[in-house]
Amino acid sequence: MLEPLVIYSAKVCPFAQRTLILLKEKNIDYQLIEIDLDNKPGWFLEISPYGKVPLIKHQNKYFYESSIINEYLEEVFVTPSFLANDPVLTAYMRIWIAYCNSEFIPVFYKLLLTQEQDKYPALRDSLINSLYFIEREGFGKFGNDGDYFFGSKISLVDITFYPFFERFISNEYYRDAKIPEDCKRIRQWMRVMRERSSVKETSNSPEFYIDRYAKYAAGDTSRQGYKKLLDDLWK
Repeated sequence: MLEPLVIYSAKVCPFAQRTLILLKEKNIDYQLIEIDLDNKPGWFLEISPYGKVPLIKHQNKYFYESSIINEYLEEVFVTPSFLANDPVLTAYMRIWIAYCNSEFIPVFYKLLLTQEQDKYPALRDSLINSLYFIEREGFGKFGNDGDYFFGSKISLVDITFYPFFERFISNEYYRDAKIPEDCKRIRQWMRVMRERSSVKETSNSPEFYIDRYAKYAAGDTSRQGYKKLLDDLWK
């Protein structure tokens, strides 16, 4: 009998939540091991090349990087599928996953992490402009009449973006960046996503994120990984 898939995760981590949501949506049995990101055990650093979560172990192999893990799960556990049958549409889905990783996430964290108050207005504008771009070029062109990013069915795109919107409260609380009222599709999508059992079972309260992200907003560079994260964002 094959051992269940193992996922090494941390509650605060949006990247780990991506994979946990997909595991639940696909009804994959798994064993969850929580990692303290401020005090990573030595054995974890031996199996995780970057010392990051999520990390999964499946069929005696380790895989890391959330987007790669989720594509792997799509290929190995083929039903239900969270990519399109149409290769053209799947390509567009991958474009939006890339946009989330390379454009949206960096500005999300730059605003939260920077301690230079004179940079707040420009970074806040960049984040809000990204939201309008998602509303217009994403939901507006691919969402049709459905509640999800690509219509009436949840996809890897929704799963990729959602954890950062769950944590948007941190930028709202610490940097006064709010999701505009006229981003109606985004707001409706967030309401629908919150009702999914996979999200309910992996989510945390706004107060949880306000508390956990306080150290980043305050520039606590003594915390493990803070300086590297900030340096990576400003490369």
